Formats: sequence, structure tokens, C-alpha cells
Amino acid sequence: MSDDSQATGSHTDSPGESSQAWLELAPDYERARAREDSLDRLVEWPAQRELLGDVSGRSVLDVGCGNGGKLAELVRGGATASVGVDVSGNFLKASPPDLEFIQGDLCELDSVPRLAGRRFDRILFLQSFGYAKDPVRTLQAARAMLADDGFILLTKTQPIRYAVEQAEQNGTSLGEEYFSAEPFSYLSGWNDQITLTKRPYTISDLINVFSAAGLWIETATEPQLSEDAGRRYPHKQAWMNKYLGILIFKLRPHPSH
Repeated sequence: MSDDSQATGSHTDSPGESSQAWLELAPDYERARAREDSLDRLVEWPAQRELLGDVSGRSVLDVGCGNGGKLAELVRGGATASVGVDVSGNFLKASPPDLEFIQGDLCELDSVPRLAGRRFDRILFLQSFGYAKDPVRTLQAARAMLADDGFILLTKTQPIRYAVEQAEQNGTSLGEEYFSAEPFSYLSGWNDQITLTKRPYTISDLINVFSAAGLWIETATEPQLSEDAGRRYPHKQAWMNKYLGILIFKLRPHPSH
């Protein structure tokens, strides 16, 4: 999930309802991602693809894969024995060989029968991690599926983005909102008929979740628009200047776990 809005719950953030939000928003997200000025197209996917490196002969598990378009691109680029999991089941009608789609909930990743006993060289959480009801459990399940020398690529919306929005809306300060533990609601940028409620988080919250799951951060990046893209799409550059964009983490298992 990406671009100018991230869905992490529908109406409330109680267990199960975050998945329901994605069921409602999945078609709207795919339409938004396909736009020429999509931040996913201009910033996020190029940065994600660079960190993945050469995927030739590598198996990839995309957790919360949407329609599977990104994973299909990786398979066409040489990835093998790859799997996409998404609760929506709204997958590409035509996909390359050596690519399998599974309808399943990332919150129950360790209970998906068709994943039992399988190992992957690369595991992706591309803006899907916010749907995990128990983030540590979900990452532990993914960690157990990593092949030797494998890594997890995980992206998350920069939390300062939400703090800026809430500070403007509530007439408060950036610090008050960044460190607030109170859930807040907002209209989805993909479908303004759907109200979302999310639990705030800080960068340290993310780091602590990774550590609790037995993972360490090998690389962290905060991708930005290229100068050329910023000139072509000044409205997107203005958005990035204000809300910063996303965080990308390359995570590996800690050897002591």
C-alpha cells in the first residue's frame, strides 16, 4: 500500500476490521497506483526494486501483494517459485509461470496451509505491514520462512506525515501528535466514502517491533522524488516536502535468535 494515503483500519482499528478495510479499498488502491503521477510509480517501487537487487533465481513471498502486479514484474525479471498472499483475492487474471497466488490474511501468516514448510529468499511487506494485528507475531512468522541469507523488505508510511496532519487538524504541535497514543480517524485518499481509524506509531516503535521479532536493520532508506520528477509533478513534490513519504527497511534475522 502506498501513495498519498495508507489504510490501516475501517471505522475502528479493532481486530479483523483492518483486513475489511483493505477488502473495500483494494480496487481503489490499484487505480491510484496506476496513475502517471502515483508516488508508488515515481518513488516507492523504484526504491524498493533497487534494494531488492538481482532477483534472478530467487524465490519471493509478497505478503499483502494486492493484485500481484509487482510480484509478477519480479518473476518476469527472473524470480522463481514465488508466492503472493493477499486477503482480497483480487489477483491478476494473467500471470507468468512460476508465480502462485494465495488468498489469505497476513495476520495468520503462520497458519496458511499452502505456506507450511516453505522457504523464500526475499519476503516483502510493501505498505501492508500496518494491517498486522500482532506485528511481532507476523514478523516472526515471516522470519521462520526465510531461506539462508534471505531478508525481509518492509515499507511503512513515515509517521511524521500523520503527526503533521493531526497537528494541523487539532491545532496542536508536531511533538504532541507524534508521541500521542490516541487513535485517530481520517478519510481515505483512495475513496472518500471510507473513514479509516489508525493507531499512531513512532520510528522507535517500529525499531522495537523488529528487535522483538528477532530482526536487525541492515539498511534503512527514505526515498524522495528525483529532480526531474519533481519538476514534472510539482504537486507531488509539494506533498513530499510536507509529509516526507515512506520508510524502507531491509531486515535480516539476528544470529542470536
